[in-house]
Amino acid sequence: MENWDEVRTAYQVARMGTVSGAAEVLGVHHATVIRHIDAIEARMGVKLFQRHARGYTPTEAGQDLLRVAQTTDDQFSQLAGRLKGQGDEVTGELVVTSLSSLSHLLVPVLTEFQQMHPGLIIRYLTGERLFRLEYGEAHVALRAGNAPDQPDNVVQPFLSQRVGLFATQSYVDKHGMLNGVEDLPNHRFVGSDNADSRAPFNRWLRDHTTPETIMFRCTDGVAMQEAILADAGIGFMSLWEAARHSNLVPMMEPLKEWEGSLWLVTHVDLHRTNKVQSFLKFLKERSKEWVA
Repeated sequence: MENWDEVRTAYQVARMGTVSGAAEVLGVHHATVIRHIDAIEARMGVKLFQRHARGYTPTEAGQDLLRVAQTTDDQFSQLAGRLKGQGDEVTGELVVTSLSSLSHLLVPVLTEFQQMHPGLIIRYLTGERLFRLEYGEAHVALRAGNAPDQPDNVVQPFLSQRVGLFATQSYVDKHGMLNGVEDLPNHRFVGSDNADSRAPFNRWLRDHTTPETIMFRCTDGVAMQEAILADAGIGFMSLWEAARHSNLVPMMEPLKEWEGSLWLVTHVDLHRTNKVQSFLKFLKERSKEWVA
């Protein structure tokens, strides 16, 4: 492919966010990276990056390049493996994204998968932001809630996430047990700071109590878990996570309406690559051990 070195350089700058980071990955001098970026922008007649003090941020055109280059790089890696008679090898990068609250389940799986494939680099991206698979930001996404409907994505149902309402024993000692739904106004709760959160358990809490009782509010699931463990109040936690803490007391029997669905999402261009298929198969097998 003509000028592929420049495309690959731009891809690494978009992925790493800095010239120095891209230079390290590519094994070239940072001046070479800058020269490649200047050349490809001049040839295409468009700015691929916004330069700022912290590094390089892709423009819309740069995001399009990132998506195409990610797909091409992965497909080249697969082709190289087949030509070498190593089609089963899993190498390069595997980028997986999920909510941070699933980290305690996914990190051991990702670690074991990487140990099986020593040439593989794992990038595990967490947070509330929706990473865009169509722009090459991740190979596999685990998403919660309604079935994702972005075009060109392959969406597979994964698991149901069972959720319970918990407090610490010390909270119970101070404030007593929760005696049914009618007792909700008499307690203090940990909840989401996002009043528009579509998580079933957050909607349930908003519908069954008053804003004044949600006295500790967080922007992500991990912070909510820490607040519950610190006696800030009663809050929702997955049964997977709650099983790790012996000092938690279930305050109600889990309701079906609190449950959420988890989905495996991949982009159609990368779904059939050996790397993605190998990881999906491994993840599905290991997830059978996630007993709530």
